[in-house]
Amino acid sequence: MKKVTCECGHQNPLGTEICESCGKPIEENSEPKTLLNMRYEGVARRSQTYTTTIIDKIWMFFSSVKVGIWLIVLTLVASALGTLFPQEMYIPPTANPSIYYAEEYGYLGEIYYLLGFHNLYSSWWYMLLVAGLGISLIIASLDRVVPLHRALKTQRVTRHANFMKRQRVYGTSSISKEEVDEAFSKVRERLENNKYKVSEENGNLVAEKGRFSRWGPYVNHVGLIVFLIGCMLRYFPGMYIDEHVWIREGDQVVVPGTDGQYYIENEQFLLEFYDEDDETFGEAIQRGGGAVVSNFQTDAILYERQDADTVGDLGELVPVAEHEIRVNFPMSHNGFNFYQLDYKLNELKTMSFTVENKETGETQGRMDIDLYNPQSSYDLGDGYEVKIRDYFPDYFLNNDNVPSTRSKIPDNPVFIFEMITPETPEGEVSFVGIRQNLEPLGENQYKMTFLDVETNNVTALGVRKDRTLPLLIAGGVIFMIGLIQGSYWAHRRIWIQRINGEVWIAGHTNKNWLTLRRDIDEAIKETNLTSPKDQVEEKEASLESKDSTFENDPLEKDHIDNNTDNESKK
Repeated sequence: MKKVTCECGHQNPLGTEICESCGKPIEENSEPKTLLNMRYEGVARRSQTYTTTIIDKIWMFFSSVKVGIWLIVLTLVASALGTLFPQEMYIPPTANPSIYYAEEYGYLGEIYYLLGFHNLYSSWWYMLLVAGLGISLIIASLDRVVPLHRALKTQRVTRHANFMKRQRVYGTSSISKEEVDEAFSKVRERLENNKYKVSEENGNLVAEKGRFSRWGPYVNHVGLIVFLIGCMLRYFPGMYIDEHVWIREGDQVVVPGTDGQYYIENEQFLLEFYDEDDETFGEAIQRGGGAVVSNFQTDAILYERQDADTVGDLGELVPVAEHEIRVNFPMSHNGFNFYQLDYKLNELKTMSFTVENKETGETQGRMDIDLYNPQSSYDLGDGYEVKIRDYFPDYFLNNDNVPSTRSKIPDNPVFIFEMITPETPEGEVSFVGIRQNLEPLGENQYKMTFLDVETNNVTALGVRKDRTLPLLIAGGVIFMIGLIQGSYWAHRRIWIQRINGEVWIAGHTNKNWLTLRRDIDEAIKETNLTSPKDQVEEKEASLESKDSTFENDPLEKDHIDNNTDNESKK
């Protein structure tokens, strides 16, 4: 990297506006006769130095504050779109998303689903936005904090005269040599009492206070980066699980997201109601005209699969936790939390049929059909057999008027049976459902007669595991530390130097200029040093004075404007 050597001998990176050592403005990189831009101490940033290769252009793009702001805006807009309607994880567990959004929210809901906004926060383009924002934060921080730290670390006490003149707070004092040493001694003592760190070099002083506040924005960036990393880790397997599972009473199911390591059993489901004679709620229940649920809970057992001793063995399920899961009282184990979400009473479990001769009324055998796992055929003996040609657990006619099913839950089971009997060895077809018994291929000799039904209760448990939560909390805490660090403190510096037989005073802060001037006035009181002026305030006051003069004497304004035009023509 090409270096620019200052007259003090310090080598500065190309693009530096203020010498990192003596503070002399490098005129080719800064406008003369203007106040110095002290935001980054005039340091050279990589994004402003290297601009040729593809890597340089990528670095320049992501280090831009405008790009960072646009990424934040786009991410916020996308996040807001995801809240217009519920995400898929929050719709009823049994609902079909392709139908649910259109039925609940109409045409807008259908567009919402077709555009993929129902799973917005896990979509590739949203993750790309988050990743881009993270990269922008990292590159923008490195582009500024590294050269800024180097500049603040290498600065000297004695600064160049042009550096002093071009500070916002600047002033000079002419006092005798006998008074200078005494004044410097008093100023130093008072600054130190005011918690300033004072350094001396060649009889000159620099007092510094609150440098750590300069790192507040970068601490903010670190907190945001940690937070974004935590958000992105949620989409890695095993880091974040937010699922739900329906468990029928007496059944065991695998816990989602555990690859078969954990199983959970619904040992018993309980539903309790408030007593109508209850002193507190009885009157309200009677006005409502119906029973009010006071508690619904699942007595659950969690099993963990142990490693198999032999190849091919699936291992043994060992109970590891048992809990009465109620609303707001989950079962917890090894980072997993199981919450009570919903329930369903009297779900169809088994339907029983028999084959009946329509003419004689005689029946043959009994077949009990497991609605969750029906057999393909049932042998009823004596040459009677029933085959299931097709099965629709939740029957409906689709847009093509073809039988179909909405889900695998047997809310409206329909069967297409083929009945084989000694009298009809070629078989007869029957279309059977709840209150339906049709003969689609012509009149049959036999029919399927409904005998009995068995139901059970089903509970819905939420399964959650979040290993990213510590990162999210840490990111939030770090961000708040940076926010406090940069908001409640200011980086103040006061330079007091002997130049050309005078005492020059200059000061800089990143905010609260009035407080800086007050600190200087407090330090130089009871000395013959003159309080420095705020050059910005003086310039504004001068402009206001000129405007006032022009208002009182318009001819004077015309005269000055004519002189300005003549000078520009020359």
